[in-house]
Parts: sequence; C-alpha cells; structure tokens
Amino acid sequence: MRARFGTARPRQVLALILLFRAGFGLWGETAEPISFADAARMAVAASEELRNEYRMRALRERAWVLGRRAYFPRLSLGISEDDRFAAIGTDSFLKNYSLNLDQLLWDGGRTAETRRVEQAELSLQGYQLERMAGEIAEAALGAYRNVLYTRLQAEIREAALEALGEQRNILRQEVELGLALASDLTGADIAVSEEEIETASLRLELEEAERELAETLGMDRLPSLGEAVDVLRAPVLPVGEQVRSQAQSRNPDLIGARHSIRKKQAELRAARLSWLPTLRLTGGVSLSGQSYPLTRHSWSLGLTVEFSSPWLSGNLQGSAGWEPPYDRTARLQNTLSPLPDPASSLTGKSAELALTAEQEKYRLSLERVGRMAVLAVEKCRLTDRRRLLALQSLELAGEKLRLAELRRELGHSTRLDLMEDRREYTQRELALAEAAISLLGAERELEQILDLRPGELAHFSGQTIP
Repeated sequence: MRARFGTARPRQVLALILLFRAGFGLWGETAEPISFADAARMAVAASEELRNEYRMRALRERAWVLGRRAYFPRLSLGISEDDRFAAIGTDSFLKNYSLNLDQLLWDGGRTAETRRVEQAELSLQGYQLERMAGEIAEAALGAYRNVLYTRLQAEIREAALEALGEQRNILRQEVELGLALASDLTGADIAVSEEEIETASLRLELEEAERELAETLGMDRLPSLGEAVDVLRAPVLPVGEQVRSQAQSRNPDLIGARHSIRKKQAELRAARLSWLPTLRLTGGVSLSGQSYPLTRHSWSLGLTVEFSSPWLSGNLQGSAGWEPPYDRTARLQNTLSPLPDPASSLTGKSAELALTAEQEKYRLSLERVGRMAVLAVEKCRLTDRRRLLALQSLELAGEKLRLAELRRELGHSTRLDLMEDRREYTQRELALAEAAISLLGAERELEQILDLRPGELAHFSGQTIP
C-alpha cells in the first residue's frame, strides 16, 4: 500500500506526520473507535524512522534547489603579499588584491541533464519512502486483524468453556444421584480442563497482540477498535478487466519501475552529452602596489574551451587585458591529453543497455501485475467460497448438536457425548472465524495491488461493476 501522499513535498509530508503525532493524545483520551484506515495513518505517523527519512529527503531536495548555483557566475577574491629581502640589491614589497570571475556559457546541456538525474533520484527516493510508509501501514493492519481474530477466538472459546462447565456441573449431580458413571465425569473434567488451557492460551495471545498493535500505533494503551469480523459479510468484488487496468495504472511496484526508467533515461542523455565541449567566460581585475594606497591596477577578459572524450581531452584558453596607462596583455594557452580514458567510451552503451533492461523489466512487471490483480480477485472469491462452506458446516454442526441434546433427553446417549458434540461445534465456529479473517486479508491484498486505502474496495467495486 502506498502512503498516498501524492505529490506533496517532503516538508509538507513531515508536517502532516507531526500533526498526526500531536493528535495521539486525543486518540487515547476519547472513546472514539479507530478503523483500519485510522490505524494505518497512526502507524505511519508514529514511525520515528520514517520521520527521519523524510527529514533527510527534505535536506537532499533543498541541496538540489541550491544546486542551481551552477548556472550563476563564480567569484573569487584573492589577497596576497610578497615580501622579498635581498642581501645584495634593494628589497621589494608587493601587495595584490584581485577579483576573478568564472561564468559557464555553454556545456551542451550536461549541467541540466545532471540535475535531471538528481531530480529523478529524488523522485525515486520519494517513492521508496512511500513504500516504506506502506509497509509500516500494512504491519499495523496485520496487527489489527490479528487482534480481531484473537478476540473472536477467545469469545468462542469462552462461550464453549461456559457451556461445557454447565454440562459438567449437571453431570456431577447425575453421578451423585447414580444416574451417570464416574468415568463420564472424569472425561468431562478432562474436556473442561483442555478447554480452559486453550482459553488461557488465547488470552495470553490476545494480550500480546493488543500490546503489539498499541506499540505499532505509538500508544501506551490500545483504544477501542471500530472494526469487527463479520462472518456473514459477502465481499463486493470488481470485474476482471477493470481490475487489470486499475492495477497497471496505479500499482505501487509499477510506479516505482516508471521512476527507475525516467532515471535511466536521464542518465543515458547525460552520457551522450559527455563529449561536448564546455565554454566558460573568465575575467578579473586586480589592484597592486608596494605600499598603501595601491596605485597599479589591471583587468583581463578571456574565453576557455574545455573538452573531454575517451580519446582526447584538453582545454584552450585565450585572454586579453590592459594595465593602464600604457601596457596591454594577451595570452593563449592550449593543453591536450591523448587517450585519457578509453574505457569510458563504453559508458553510453552501458547506459543504453541499462535503460533497455529497465524497460524490459517494466514490461514483464506490467503483465505480471495484471495477472496478479485478476488472480487476487479470484482468490477473494475462493476465500469467500471457503467462508460459505464453513458457515454451512457450522449450521450442520448446530443441527447435530440439537439432535444430540434430543438424544440425551431420550436417554439414547450420555452427557459426555453431548459435550463432545459441543466441542465439535466450537471447532466449526473457529473454522468459520478463520475463513472470515482470511477473507479480510485477501481483500486487503487486492486493495494493495490496486493502490486503494483500507476499506475502499467495496466503494471501488460499486463504481466499476456495470
């Protein structure tokens, strides 16, 4: 599941997290129950690790914004003093102040492409943070379902223990009156003891599940839960082709793959532009002299051409200047380096192959996600079928239990047999509860594939079913 932050900037997302964090006290103080969606949001807001990651990304985004400095002139200020003491001849004292300018004029778009690569990396990091938030939310939803399931199991076991306890008390009275065997009472005591052990174990599991959910939500005490396991609820599922289309357009895995493709495309463009020369404008003014106030001044203006390729690299510098009142200067300098890095000639090809591999990976993922969405719908149908079979089995077990009670009243069976039938009915109840909670999990898996919030599947299905 994605965190569904959309295109919000990291600082805005961080502010949203802190806002939810500040509201945790209200959740603990009020009796307002929390839903699946509430639990997901609260778990995301409670994650200190996620909050730190968003802070780090906000800093990286700020650094990227400040990187626009590459387009503006670079100024440098130089101050020097050269003192020379001569054993023979006169001493000299030279002081110099200079201001130099270096301005990028053209580099074939390499700077812009480099920034696009950095921007693609930021987008990919943002997606990874959304996935991280989604994993945290899913952990909270799993813990939520576990609490519901364990509570339902505990309720079933406690009801069974109460019923078995009543039957044992009746059986004890019958043994005292000589209407039943003592061995039956021993069997009843064993059955009740086994049920007590199962109930106590479930109570411990429930305490652990509630504690885990409270920690996931960042709370000391678990608030009331607004969701429940409805064993009679039938799912509302969307049709197959619309599911495939929705999954292929919004699935989080495919969104991440598209971010990766855009990054590879930017890297390929940057690699193809690496051989183009760079033109820079240089200039400077200086003020010098042997003592203050400094009386000599000069200026210069030049052009630098830099180029770098696997086979030849170097630079060409030309400048002209004036040292008033009479002197004029000019300088031309050329530096060449043959075969500086022949291996880098494969960089462009490597980037192209990486892009092709990423695109092929995306194509395969697109087909896989479409199949997964259709299979997830089918899984929900099969799980619901399992729920219906478990419900029918429970109804049959209930009818069997009523017949067992009738046989007991007619004296055709013992009360211990009736207790065994009651335990079998409990097993059918537990099987129905497991099928119902499995259906909730299957629906959530489908929501994840379709990038839906918890509980949005029914609304989405209602919109898509003709």
